[in-house]
Amino acid sequence: MAITAQMVKELREKTGAGMMDCKKALQEMDGNIDAAIDFLREKGIAKAAKKADRIAAEGLTHVEIDGNKAAIIEVNCETDFVTKNDQFKKLLTDLGQHIVTQQPKSVEEALQQKLNGEGETVETVINSVVSTIGEKISLRRFATMEKGDNDSFGAYLHMGGRIGVLSLLEGTTDEQIGKDISMHVAAVNPRYVSRDAVSEEEVNHEREVLKSQALNEGKPEKIVEKMVEGRLGKFFEEIVLLEQSFVKDPDQKVKKYVADKGASVKAFVRYEVGEGMEKREENFAEEVMSQIKK
Repeated sequence: MAITAQMVKELREKTGAGMMDCKKALQEMDGNIDAAIDFLREKGIAKAAKKADRIAAEGLTHVEIDGNKAAIIEVNCETDFVTKNDQFKKLLTDLGQHIVTQQPKSVEEALQQKLNGEGETVETVINSVVSTIGEKISLRRFATMEKGDNDSFGAYLHMGGRIGVLSLLEGTTDEQIGKDISMHVAAVNPRYVSRDAVSEEEVNHEREVLKSQALNEGKPEKIVEKMVEGRLGKFFEEIVLLEQSFVKDPDQKVKKYVADKGASVKAFVRYEVGEGMEKREENFAEEVMSQIKK
């Protein structure tokens, strides 16, 4: 029988399985919802979906480089134990390679693509690992970059991937320079490459805050404007990469370090595992016990 979108939606709601998995199950079971649920359970897909409401704020970042293309990804799981699992590590690499070669525009698009262009979908592969490992695992986010032949990527993973940085430098093929910049970004966490990247709205907001601070300190109004501009410099040093003191040589700014190498920083992406996500309130002893009980 013909499989409708409503039937797929109903099966997804009952099992939590992926759209393509639900459609395939319905096709296999000739549209029988109950039989399709059993089909998904037998495949381990529905079981994986039951874990979908769990909090997965652990995990690792990964950087994959393939010629002039590169990607940085974050894959989450529930506990730090899983990040040491060889199957999880392989999944991390497979997903990184997929993002680089297939260039999806979003996580949703990536999940529906066949892994590296062949075989099962990315979503099905992830669910298969979930069924084996027994924890919720998700591809949270990714970013891609493309460089020219005379440019270079800088890749750096801190603490095995708890923080990952991918940078793009123009005017140099020396990957060590890029790695140095990525190490700096991992340590200092700037938000922008240059002053030009900071919106006028954000600068004006900061200027008003600094002006109010100075006036509240009782500073004479005639010197407040000059003070504000000076303090704005400190503001830029906190959030702008090129304005910061280079971590490997604090006596010089990052912009001087790259300029002396004949290079320029085009872009960077920094991921820290779980940032902005709700985290479980669970101590280490309880985490160990939860693993033993599985």
